[in-house]
Amino acid sequence: MPDLTNATRPITLAIMAMGGQGGGVLSDWIVHLAESHGYLAQATSVPGVAQRTGATIYYLELFPEAEAERTGQAPVLALMPSPGDVDIVLAAEFMEAGRALERGLVTPDRTTVIASSHRVYGITEKSAMGDGILDPMPVREQLNQHALRFIEFDMEATARRQGSVISAVLFGALAGSQTLPFPRAAFEQAIRDGGIGVTASLRAFDDSYRQAQDTAPRTEPDASSHRPGETAPRPEAAELVALKDEVDSRFPEPAREVIHQGVLRLIDYQDAAYASEYLALLQQRLPLLQQQAGDHHLLRELARHLALWLSYEDTIRVADLKIRRDRVERVRSEVKAEPDQIVYTAEFMHPRVEEICDTLPAGLGRWVLRTGWVRRPLAKLTQRGRRISPQKLRGFLLLMSVASLRRWRRKTLRYREERERIDGWLSAVDRALAISPEVALEVIKAQGLVKGYGDTHRRGLASFDTLMQAFERQGDAPDAAARLRQLRDAALADEKGETLTQSVGEWQPEQPARSEDDPSRIAVKQL
Repeated sequence: MPDLTNATRPITLAIMAMGGQGGGVLSDWIVHLAESHGYLAQATSVPGVAQRTGATIYYLELFPEAEAERTGQAPVLALMPSPGDVDIVLAAEFMEAGRALERGLVTPDRTTVIASSHRVYGITEKSAMGDGILDPMPVREQLNQHALRFIEFDMEATARRQGSVISAVLFGALAGSQTLPFPRAAFEQAIRDGGIGVTASLRAFDDSYRQAQDTAPRTEPDASSHRPGETAPRPEAAELVALKDEVDSRFPEPAREVIHQGVLRLIDYQDAAYASEYLALLQQRLPLLQQQAGDHHLLRELARHLALWLSYEDTIRVADLKIRRDRVERVRSEVKAEPDQIVYTAEFMHPRVEEICDTLPAGLGRWVLRTGWVRRPLAKLTQRGRRISPQKLRGFLLLMSVASLRRWRRKTLRYREERERIDGWLSAVDRALAISPEVALEVIKAQGLVKGYGDTHRRGLASFDTLMQAFERQGDAPDAAARLRQLRDAALADEKGETLTQSVGEWQPEQPARSEDDPSRIAVKQL
């Protein structure tokens, strides 16, 4: 019996894809491509769980049929990838390439890695109490170091631009890498033979093929990538120009970009006057900030955190985001809807009585919360969530009516309470600046604990209040900055605050005041 030990080894490919990215279609295209050019092909898939959505590893081995006939024996092809034995890794999301690296599938003497630079954030990244988004640079550096060749660009953006799916972009990049012994025309014919979305897939293939010719690794993700919850700002041009000039004339150059982004966010959130208030609050502290830190790091951090707090999430903001045109277009793009197709989405909305009162005028909202015979029936009516479709007239009008309250946001109970908290925090920043830049930085960063709404907002405020009480008690101690940093890390360690409770030491923070009629509502005192 002929020995295949020294015969031509198979070409091995691993596709790392998540649900909905067309990994199965890409696998089928490669199999069809190989079989149509005299190769034996085997494809398997191993479902798994990524921390975003269901992830699957598709593994393919391609062996030349002529070699098998020459030896008189069919090759034995593996069912799963083996570390150190993969020729090509295709990753439909950047951290999926990192998972392939972690599994040992990327080796410097053999593996070409073709990866999209865009991110689909994991559950732990999205749900982190602070900024839980992982830094992709260490993964990028390791891929550049450990891969024989590394091809990377934003394939999700390419797919959107061409109205296609990322599987077609990966197929084009694979062809452009010229790692398989097949001509470009054969790749395109495989798409045509597949018979699904041929025109759009060929457009995406061509775009990706050309991008893959430049194999220089990207050092930063494309600007089109967004963090969770971010939306493209939509300010009026004249207002934006005026405020940009104001930023350029008032603030030092190293901090201007951060401040400018804060202005964009606040115009989008409320209006130009609101952004002007933001600039005024920063300018009030500019002399002391510059005196304490010549590198402007404190100013940049304060500008970032102040903009985030001023654009707090409320029911008005949520409703506004649900009905925006760019969101509708993004959903249609994701489901690949044709122009004449109607797409319905179901938004699960569950505003509690507290969120409803937050949206009322301040006096009325407080009255409802402290008046049991009014609050209790209202709470009963809102104890169950409801599904609303913005594409239907009733759902759209409901959300639009809530979003239209934006013009009266400054009169709402939530606005009044948030501004009191912000003013108290800024006063604490001022006092911390008089102590040291390090302490001031920790007081500024404590704002990162305050986010979201409902229970998330309540828990974040409780942790924030604990840190502010610690600052009031120990802010002038020699190790105050290190102590505050330790408490902030503890607050970010878990949602329930158990780690923070264990870390506060001998003293225990004062319990937040509670209304007798509303045991779930907290009122963080102004510092």
